[in-house]
Amino acid sequence: MTSEVHIIGLKGPADITPGVDLAQMIVDAARERGLALASGDILVVTQKIVSKAEGRLVDLCTVTPSSFASEIAKVQDKDPRVVEVVLRETRRVVKMDQRTIITETHQGLVCANAGVDESNVAGEGKVALLPADADASARRLRQAVQALTGVELAVIISDTFGRPWREGFVNVAIGVAGLEPLKDYRGLVDTEGHVLKATILAVADEVASAAELVMGKLDRVPVAVVRGYPYTPGEGTATEMIRPPEKDLFR
Repeated sequence: MTSEVHIIGLKGPADITPGVDLAQMIVDAARERGLALASGDILVVTQKIVSKAEGRLVDLCTVTPSSFASEIAKVQDKDPRVVEVVLRETRRVVKMDQRTIITETHQGLVCANAGVDESNVAGEGKVALLPADADASARRLRQAVQALTGVELAVIISDTFGRPWREGFVNVAIGVAGLEPLKDYRGLVDTEGHVLKATILAVADEVASAAELVMGKLDRVPVAVVRGYPYTPGEGTATEMIRPPEKDLFR
Protein backbone atom coordinates (compact mmCIF):
# COMPACT_ATOMS: atom_id res chain seq x y z
CA MET A 1 0.00 0.00 0.00
CA THR A 2 1.38 3.40 -0.95
CA SER A 3 1.59 6.25 1.53
CA GLU A 4 1.20 8.91 -1.16
CA VAL A 5 -1.40 9.39 -3.89
CA HIS A 6 -1.62 12.34 -6.28
CA ILE A 7 -4.92 13.57 -7.76
CA ILE A 8 -4.74 16.00 -10.68
CA GLY A 9 -7.82 17.64 -12.15
CA LEU A 10 -8.15 18.20 -15.90
CA LYS A 11 -10.33 21.03 -17.18
CA GLY A 12 -12.75 20.35 -20.00
CA PRO A 13 -14.38 22.49 -22.70
CA ALA A 14 -17.37 24.68 -21.96
CA ASP A 15 -19.71 21.93 -23.13
CA ILE A 16 -19.54 18.42 -24.52
CA THR A 17 -21.58 17.66 -27.61
CA PRO A 18 -22.78 14.24 -28.80
CA GLY A 19 -20.11 12.38 -30.74
CA VAL A 20 -17.14 14.26 -29.28
CA ASP A 21 -13.93 12.22 -28.97
CA LEU A 22 -13.57 12.01 -25.19
CA ALA A 23 -10.27 10.15 -25.36
CA GLN A 24 -8.68 12.86 -27.47
CA MET A 25 -10.19 15.53 -25.25
CA ILE A 26 -8.64 13.92 -22.16
CA VAL A 27 -5.22 13.52 -23.78
CA ASP A 28 -5.30 17.14 -24.96
CA ALA A 29 -6.40 18.37 -21.52
CA ALA A 30 -3.54 16.48 -19.89
CA ARG A 31 -1.07 17.96 -22.38
CA GLU A 32 -2.36 21.48 -21.69
CA ARG A 33 -1.86 20.80 -17.99
CA GLY A 34 1.72 19.76 -18.70
CA LEU A 35 0.93 16.20 -17.69
CA ALA A 36 1.95 13.04 -19.51
CA LEU A 37 -0.36 10.14 -18.75
CA ALA A 38 1.58 7.19 -17.33
CA SER A 39 1.07 3.48 -16.85
CA GLY A 40 -0.72 2.83 -13.58
CA ASP A 41 -2.76 6.04 -13.71
CA ILE A 42 -6.49 5.91 -13.04
CA LEU A 43 -8.72 8.25 -15.02
CA VAL A 44 -11.87 9.23 -13.15
CA VAL A 45 -14.37 10.68 -15.62
CA THR A 46 -17.71 12.19 -14.69
CA GLN A 47 -20.82 10.44 -15.93
CA LYS A 48 -22.16 13.71 -17.28
CA ILE A 49 -19.55 14.15 -20.01
CA VAL A 50 -19.80 10.48 -20.95
CA SER A 51 -23.58 10.76 -21.25
CA LYS A 52 -23.29 13.93 -23.33
CA ALA A 53 -20.69 12.41 -25.65
CA GLU A 54 -22.88 9.33 -26.10
CA GLY A 55 -25.95 11.42 -26.83
CA ARG A 56 -27.80 10.30 -23.71
CA LEU A 57 -29.82 13.50 -23.66
CA VAL A 58 -33.56 14.05 -23.77
CA ASP A 59 -35.33 17.18 -24.97
CA LEU A 60 -38.33 17.56 -22.70
CA CYS A 61 -40.31 19.08 -25.58
CA THR A 62 -40.49 15.57 -27.04
CA VAL A 63 -41.84 13.98 -23.86
CA THR A 64 -45.53 13.40 -23.20
CA PRO A 65 -46.07 12.49 -19.55
CA SER A 66 -48.33 9.61 -18.60
CA SER A 67 -51.17 10.11 -16.13
CA PHE A 68 -49.08 8.28 -13.50
CA ALA A 69 -46.14 10.64 -14.06
CA SER A 70 -48.48 13.62 -13.85
CA GLU A 71 -49.90 12.42 -10.53
CA ILE A 72 -46.43 11.99 -9.03
CA ALA A 73 -45.33 15.38 -10.38
CA LYS A 74 -48.28 17.10 -8.78
CA VAL A 75 -47.54 15.58 -5.36
CA GLN A 76 -43.80 16.28 -5.58
CA ASP A 77 -44.08 19.67 -7.32
CA LYS A 78 -41.97 18.53 -10.28
CA ASP A 79 -42.10 18.88 -14.03
CA PRO A 80 -44.25 15.92 -15.15
CA ARG A 81 -42.05 15.48 -18.21
CA VAL A 82 -39.00 14.95 -16.01
CA VAL A 83 -40.93 12.44 -13.92
CA GLU A 84 -41.91 10.61 -17.10
CA VAL A 85 -38.25 10.36 -18.14
CA VAL A 86 -37.36 9.08 -14.66
CA LEU A 87 -40.02 6.38 -14.91
CA ARG A 88 -38.78 5.32 -18.34
CA GLU A 89 -35.29 4.84 -16.88
CA THR A 90 -36.66 2.87 -13.91
CA ARG A 91 -36.85 -0.86 -13.40
CA ARG A 92 -38.43 -0.53 -9.95
CA VAL A 93 -39.56 2.35 -7.76
CA VAL A 94 -38.03 1.85 -4.31
CA LYS A 95 -39.52 4.83 -2.46
CA MET A 96 -41.13 8.19 -3.15
CA ASP A 97 -40.95 10.91 -0.50
CA GLN A 98 -39.67 14.46 0.13
CA ARG A 99 -39.68 15.39 -3.57
CA THR A 100 -37.39 12.49 -4.40
CA ILE A 101 -38.03 9.28 -6.29
CA ILE A 102 -35.62 6.52 -5.28
CA THR A 103 -35.44 3.99 -8.07
CA GLU A 104 -33.61 0.93 -9.25
CA THR A 105 -32.45 1.75 -12.78
CA HIS A 106 -32.33 -0.63 -15.71
CA GLN A 107 -28.58 -0.80 -15.06
CA GLY A 108 -29.29 -2.08 -11.53
CA LEU A 109 -28.24 1.08 -9.66
CA VAL A 110 -30.37 2.29 -6.75
CA CYS A 111 -30.31 6.08 -6.77
CA ALA A 112 -32.40 9.23 -6.78
CA ASN A 113 -34.51 9.98 -9.86
CA ALA A 114 -32.94 7.13 -11.88
CA GLY A 115 -29.87 9.31 -12.37
CA VAL A 116 -31.83 11.73 -14.59
CA ASP A 117 -30.15 15.11 -14.15
CA GLU A 118 -30.90 18.65 -15.27
CA SER A 119 -27.70 20.22 -13.91
CA ASN A 120 -24.78 21.18 -16.17
CA VAL A 121 -26.77 20.43 -19.33
CA ALA A 122 -26.66 23.16 -21.97
CA GLY A 123 -29.94 24.26 -23.50
CA GLU A 124 -33.31 24.90 -21.96
CA GLY A 125 -35.49 21.90 -21.22
CA LYS A 126 -32.93 19.14 -21.61
CA VAL A 127 -31.93 16.38 -19.19
CA ALA A 128 -29.10 13.87 -19.17
CA LEU A 129 -29.52 10.14 -18.60
CA LEU A 130 -27.01 7.69 -17.22
CA PRO A 131 -24.94 5.80 -19.81
CA ALA A 132 -26.84 2.76 -21.05
CA ASP A 133 -23.91 0.55 -19.97
CA ALA A 134 -21.31 2.49 -17.99
CA ASP A 135 -18.92 -0.48 -17.77
CA ALA A 136 -18.92 -0.74 -21.57
CA SER A 137 -18.41 3.03 -21.80
CA ALA A 138 -15.41 2.76 -19.47
CA ARG A 139 -13.92 -0.06 -21.54
CA ARG A 140 -14.27 1.88 -24.78
CA LEU A 141 -12.75 5.00 -23.28
CA ARG A 142 -9.86 3.06 -21.77
CA GLN A 143 -9.07 1.37 -25.07
CA ALA A 144 -9.17 4.69 -26.92
CA VAL A 145 -6.92 6.51 -24.44
CA GLN A 146 -4.45 3.63 -24.40
CA ALA A 147 -4.37 3.63 -28.22
CA LEU A 148 -3.50 7.34 -28.19
CA THR A 149 -0.90 7.19 -25.42
CA GLY A 150 0.51 3.67 -25.41
CA VAL A 151 0.21 3.44 -21.62
CA GLU A 152 -1.71 0.93 -19.51
CA LEU A 153 -4.20 2.65 -17.25
CA ALA A 154 -7.64 2.20 -15.68
CA VAL A 155 -10.84 4.17 -16.12
CA ILE A 156 -13.62 4.86 -13.63
CA ILE A 157 -16.85 6.60 -14.64
CA SER A 158 -18.22 8.38 -11.58
CA ASP A 159 -21.53 9.85 -10.53
CA THR A 160 -22.71 11.67 -7.42
CA PHE A 161 -24.98 9.66 -5.14
CA GLY A 162 -26.72 10.41 -1.87
CA ARG A 163 -26.24 8.01 1.04
CA PRO A 164 -28.66 6.48 3.54
CA TRP A 165 -28.03 7.70 7.09
CA ARG A 166 -25.49 10.36 6.00
CA GLU A 167 -25.87 13.96 4.86
CA GLY A 168 -24.03 15.09 1.75
CA PHE A 169 -23.27 13.50 -1.58
CA VAL A 170 -20.23 11.50 -2.63
CA ASN A 171 -18.88 10.27 -5.93
CA VAL A 172 -19.19 6.56 -6.62
CA ALA A 173 -18.06 4.38 -9.51
CA ILE A 174 -20.82 3.42 -11.95
CA GLY A 175 -18.43 2.19 -14.65
CA VAL A 176 -15.03 0.51 -14.32
CA ALA A 177 -12.39 -0.77 -16.74
CA GLY A 178 -8.88 -2.04 -16.12
CA LEU A 179 -8.99 -2.59 -12.38
CA GLU A 180 -10.58 -4.82 -9.77
CA PRO A 181 -13.21 -2.64 -8.03
CA LEU A 182 -13.23 -4.58 -4.76
CA LYS A 183 -10.38 -5.61 -2.45
CA ASP A 184 -11.26 -8.63 -0.33
CA TYR A 185 -9.57 -8.80 3.07
CA ARG A 186 -11.60 -11.74 4.35
CA GLY A 187 -9.44 -14.49 5.78
CA LEU A 188 -6.48 -12.18 6.36
CA VAL A 189 -5.15 -11.42 9.83
CA ASP A 190 -5.20 -7.85 11.18
CA THR A 191 -2.44 -6.19 13.22
CA GLU A 192 -3.90 -7.64 16.44
CA GLY A 193 -4.07 -11.20 15.16
CA HIS A 194 -7.81 -11.26 14.42
CA VAL A 195 -9.03 -12.98 11.27
CA LEU A 196 -11.09 -10.59 9.17
CA LYS A 197 -14.50 -12.02 8.29
CA ALA A 198 -16.45 -9.30 6.51
CA THR A 199 -14.09 -6.61 5.22
CA ILE A 200 -14.33 -5.94 1.49
CA LEU A 201 -13.01 -2.52 0.45
CA ALA A 202 -14.86 -0.69 -2.33
CA VAL A 203 -11.67 0.50 -4.04
CA ALA A 204 -13.37 1.97 -7.12
CA ASP A 205 -15.84 3.97 -5.01
CA GLU A 206 -13.06 5.30 -2.77
CA VAL A 207 -10.99 6.40 -5.76
CA ALA A 208 -14.05 8.05 -7.34
CA SER A 209 -14.85 9.85 -4.11
CA ALA A 210 -11.28 11.08 -3.67
CA ALA A 211 -11.23 12.39 -7.24
CA GLU A 212 -14.29 14.57 -6.55
CA LEU A 213 -12.12 16.69 -4.23
CA VAL A 214 -10.39 18.23 -7.27
CA MET A 215 -13.40 18.15 -9.60
CA GLY A 216 -16.16 20.11 -7.91
CA LYS A 217 -19.63 20.65 -9.36
CA LEU A 218 -19.08 24.15 -10.76
CA ASP A 219 -15.46 24.24 -11.93
CA ARG A 220 -15.59 22.41 -15.29
CA VAL A 221 -13.10 19.81 -14.16
CA PRO A 222 -14.75 16.63 -15.49
CA VAL A 223 -11.69 14.39 -15.36
CA ALA A 224 -9.15 13.57 -12.66
CA VAL A 225 -5.93 11.59 -12.90
CA VAL A 226 -5.28 9.50 -9.80
CA ARG A 227 -1.61 8.60 -9.67
CA GLY A 228 0.26 6.42 -7.21
CA TYR A 229 -2.52 4.13 -5.99
CA PRO A 230 -1.42 0.49 -6.39
CA TYR A 231 -4.69 -0.93 -7.69
CA THR A 232 -5.04 -4.49 -8.88
CA PRO A 233 -5.29 -4.56 -12.69
CA GLY A 234 -8.08 -6.74 -13.99
CA GLU A 235 -11.30 -7.03 -15.93
CA GLY A 236 -13.53 -5.97 -13.05
CA THR A 237 -16.80 -4.08 -13.50
CA ALA A 238 -18.80 -1.64 -11.43
CA THR A 239 -21.70 -4.08 -11.67
CA GLU A 240 -19.80 -6.31 -9.22
CA MET A 241 -20.35 -3.68 -6.52
CA ILE A 242 -24.13 -3.84 -6.73
CA ARG A 243 -25.25 -5.93 -3.79
CA PRO A 244 -27.61 -8.73 -4.89
CA PRO A 245 -31.14 -8.54 -3.44
CA GLU A 246 -30.73 -11.73 -1.39
CA LYS A 247 -27.85 -10.09 0.51
CA ASP A 248 -29.42 -6.66 0.82
CA LEU A 249 -31.04 -6.10 4.21
CA PHE A 250 -32.84 -2.98 3.02
CA ARG A 251 -34.72 -4.18 -0.05
